[in-house]
Amino acid sequence: MADTATTASAAAASAANTATDTPPFQLGKPRFQQTSFYGRFRHFLDIIDPRTLFVTERRLREAVQLLEDYKHGTLHPGVTNEQLWSAQKIKQAILHPDTNEKIFMPFRMSGYIPFGTPIVVGLLLPNQTLASTVFWQWLNQSHNACVNYANRNATKPSPASKFIQGYLGAVISAVSIAVGLNVLVQKANKFTPATRLLVQRFVPFPAVASANICNVVLMRYGELEEGIDVLDVDGNLVGSSRIAARHALLETALTRVVLPMPILVLPPIVMSMLEKTALLQARPRLLLPVQSLVCLAAFGLALPLAISLFPQMSEIETSQLEPEIARATSSRTVVYNKGL
Repeated sequence: MADTATTASAAAASAANTATDTPPFQLGKPRFQQTSFYGRFRHFLDIIDPRTLFVTERRLREAVQLLEDYKHGTLHPGVTNEQLWSAQKIKQAILHPDTNEKIFMPFRMSGYIPFGTPIVVGLLLPNQTLASTVFWQWLNQSHNACVNYANRNATKPSPASKFIQGYLGAVISAVSIAVGLNVLVQKANKFTPATRLLVQRFVPFPAVASANICNVVLMRYGELEEGIDVLDVDGNLVGSSRIAARHALLETALTRVVLPMPILVLPPIVMSMLEKTALLQARPRLLLPVQSLVCLAAFGLALPLAISLFPQMSEIETSQLEPEIARATSSRTVVYNKGL
């Protein structure tokens, strides 16, 4: 009965659409194809769209109700695919898919860039003291941990100890590497003051990248022991694979290394050139606003690019997995949820 109602709603929405590039609406499915990098890039641009931060409570209720009407086949005449896609985008940006509760604004994926950019600016400030280095690395990893927790898979209970373990591991690794590299740079007598300042600006990248890997491994170590679910082409559960878990963690770790690269490497290069311009030399007060804009642009580009590198549902050949998995299905390939 539910399938019939959904089909009826789909037909009604399709009939309401004129000639347009908007694809037919599919409840719970991505708007853009996930088999290509460009499709994934457009999909994640939708997910991180900061405009959804300004959606009112009333608009959210209307979006949720519209999707409920579609699901039960009670759509009003004239509702378009564009309206349905927009409603789904709003719901997915604000409500947790498992708990259906509102995610705190700074920890939504759509809030990651606007709330994270000030932290990036702080990480890249020149002439950092030991205290400021520790503070900004701690704040960055705390923000990352809260975003990870707020957008976690909540279908299965996860002990708080796992979250705390990952958080402490990320903070300790980030702070120790950043402080250690800063001390080495300060003691490097061969560097001129200008060179030392430039090198110091690149210190946050190895610290953040290593902390991100540490966070992923500690938070998801259980997957390496227990395996993750793999599905056949029809979406049927085949089994739980530790080999697939290793692939998933490797892909996620690579994403977490690529993500901070443009954010923490490009701004120092750009700023080192802009600081030599007559405008900024004559108006040093503009340095911080200009650096903030450069960091914002780098963040806005890096986030969708990095998380689009691998499909959310990754594919692997059955022959590469455990023998019991290969025997359990006739499919040549299976898919697994990589995670973000």
